[in-house]
Amino acid sequence: MSDSLPVLRSGGADHAQRAAAFLRDEPHVHWHDQAVWFVRAKRDRAASAVPEWERLREVASRIKAHTQSRLADYLEEFERNATAAGAVVHWARDADEHNAIVHRLLAERGVTRLVKSKSMLTEECHLNPYLEARGIEVTDTDLGERIVQLAKEPPSHIVMPAIHKKKEEIGELFHEKIGTPAGLADPTRLTEAARGHLRQRFMAAQAGLTGVNFAVAETGGIVVCTNEGNADMGTSLPPLHIASMGVEKVIPRLEDLAVFLRLLARSATGQPCTTYTTHFLGPMRGGELHVVVVDNGRSALLAREQYRRALHCIRCAACMNTCPVYRRSGGYSYTYTIPGPIGIVLASARGGDAHASLPFASSLCGSCDDVCPVKIPLHEQILGSRRDLAERGAQPASKRLGMRLAAFVLRTKLAYLVAGAVARFLGRHLPRGVLYARWNVWGRQRELPPMPAQSFRELYRKERRPRV
Repeated sequence: MSDSLPVLRSGGADHAQRAAAFLRDEPHVHWHDQAVWFVRAKRDRAASAVPEWERLREVASRIKAHTQSRLADYLEEFERNATAAGAVVHWARDADEHNAIVHRLLAERGVTRLVKSKSMLTEECHLNPYLEARGIEVTDTDLGERIVQLAKEPPSHIVMPAIHKKKEEIGELFHEKIGTPAGLADPTRLTEAARGHLRQRFMAAQAGLTGVNFAVAETGGIVVCTNEGNADMGTSLPPLHIASMGVEKVIPRLEDLAVFLRLLARSATGQPCTTYTTHFLGPMRGGELHVVVVDNGRSALLAREQYRRALHCIRCAACMNTCPVYRRSGGYSYTYTIPGPIGIVLASARGGDAHASLPFASSLCGSCDDVCPVKIPLHEQILGSRRDLAERGAQPASKRLGMRLAAFVLRTKLAYLVAGAVARFLGRHLPRGVLYARWNVWGRQRELPPMPAQSFRELYRKERRPRV
């Protein structure tokens, strides 16, 4: 199967360069940091209210590991039961096949107007531009997705796609695109305007497309979780429902679903449950349900023991909400469809050098591990990605030289002592304009602590001297 996972955020700039552009607006950076951390804090409160929270995480991780060990069997079981319930299951090796299948289903039925709920898989496959180039109008109906679609931007977050935009920016966008009054920035009124705008699209739609949060092998049913009800509207009004799911979304039994539903919303937004958890078991009366099961590099990822646990991900974005790098660099600083720690791992696992800067967009603090509801060892996988890059020689020459120099200093006592003395002298005597000149990239967003006059070794020796 294909081992390619497509890139959405194209461009030659690496993470540091993109982050630097985001960091130029310091008030906006601070606001973004606090907005995302607010959701992380809600997650903590929701998790602490469940006494068996850690047990749920462990069980969820084990269910995912078991499913991966028999993935082909469970996918075939899902297909049999879904077909028996009246759905049609399609298989796609990669993004091209997925898009071609969706387009064929629409074209054969004369569909020119499609409403779509939030789906990171379709973002990964670049479905929207593919269909639009073939004369099909695609409307993203999740409010955040619709905002970024109107702005002609990709999502910057997998749960809160427009978290990077302030209400004033959204007001200006709505004034330009859907005719709201100039200067309107009240969230309630903007939401009402969006509801009216989208209602027209729902009523005119000829087909609806959703993602899949979970697919239950035992029943052949799929589950879609939303907070706005847009997936329900998009699949109950038009006669055709297409559901796009990655192979990793299958779980064995219906009773397993309860574990993940207790974890998902609490981890994603701090809610006890999503507002809408919709179960689709076959098509509605007189309608059609088509499920497109997509690999697109997942089998290749499963084959790599170091990274396969990344396929446990249930797309809650808790790792993004806690990550200090994501919070202060924004989603667009990443070069992969999915940002944050899980995006680093998924991008790195693709191989190649297109995302070589991403493994270094992490402090390795381990906070992502602590909040992951399925216990993916993200910081270990990111560290492993750095090791892979080093072994392939894919790091920039400056970084390779710097690491070799650091290794020499750290393993050579004399070099270590000399380097420390020189650093203390320069830190205490160099003018600030020289110390923080253009050459000091690290110092552009950071401040060195005051340099001590003596090293710890010197202080220790001084304290150890006999006192008269």
